[in-house]
Amino acid sequence: MAKEAISIDKAATALKLMGDKTRLTMLRILADHDCCVCEFVEIFDMSQPSVSQHVRKMKDIGMIKEQRRGQWIVYSLNEAFESYDMIQSVLHHLPVQEHHLEELIKKGKRISCE
Repeated sequence: MAKEAISIDKAATALKLMGDKTRLTMLRILADHDCCVCEFVEIFDMSQPSVSQHVRKMKDIGMIKEQRRGQWIVYSLNEAFESYDMIQSVLHHLPVQEHHLEELIKKGKRISCE
């Protein structure tokens, strides 16, 4: 059974959010690994409120989801998001971002949220 097409408005909203380099990089990271805000703060060298603002915008439209793990809230791509296939298609063409996570591990920051 073929998936139903998404509306132009919803696709435009998702693509607009993906038009920001920081959010696009966050999504590419989340395509392979769950992360928390504190990890994104380290990766992007941004303030926690700035990172939270990016995350909130993506969460508000359902692009990403959150899950509580102990005291941490961990974010991942939302496979139930109606534009998920479109997002995956775009992310598939981007380079992996493992180097960001490897750097966190070297600094001992990756394990802080597990």
